[in-house]
Amino acid sequence: MFFKKLEKYNVLLASGSKRRHELLNGLNIDFKLISQEIDESYPKELMKHEITDYLAIKKSDHLKKFLKQNELLITADTIVWFNSCPLEKPKNKNEAIKMIKLLRNNSHEVISSVCISTNKIQKIISETTKVYFNELSDDDITYYTSNYDVLDRAGSYGIQDYIGHLGVSKIEGCYNNVLGFPTSLFCKTINKMKL
Repeated sequence: MFFKKLEKYNVLLASGSKRRHELLNGLNIDFKLISQEIDESYPKELMKHEITDYLAIKKSDHLKKFLKQNELLITADTIVWFNSCPLEKPKNKNEAIKMIKLLRNNSHEVISSVCISTNKIQKIISETTKVYFNELSDDDITYYTSNYDVLDRAGSYGIQDYIGHLGVSKIEGCYNNVLGFPTSLFCKTINKMKL
């Protein structure tokens, strides 16, 4: 049973994402937050989940070597994949507006990878969810980018925000994955791991 699998571990989450904190809390996992500054660059030839896999592992690299026997580390990364290109976090509000204008009346993929590490094993998993956007007016996009924290979001939007309620017509796949953490796949993986 999932709720027993992590009992003997001190779980460490190296992520500043509030959505990931909420999702792990929703699974009743006691965890300690680890903060770190990391260069999120990656080789430009990587595609789709190769990017998020690479970054989730990169985020664990420095911390993994210090793990004690009873510690389990979780790192993660999320991108929006549109028109054969990754859309990461926007650098400013104007870039966020441009990104959402690209996504409106179109579909894109949200890809998240999670890296699970102990001092003995490391496992990387990834999930892809397809998201369909309605047409959105320029006014709604400007309102959203002015009133919500878009700079902290891959693709410049949060599905749980105003723009998600207004703009998302349907999704194919895991909703929580769009929030940045594929909880169902994570639980399945933890259940299968020999912890």
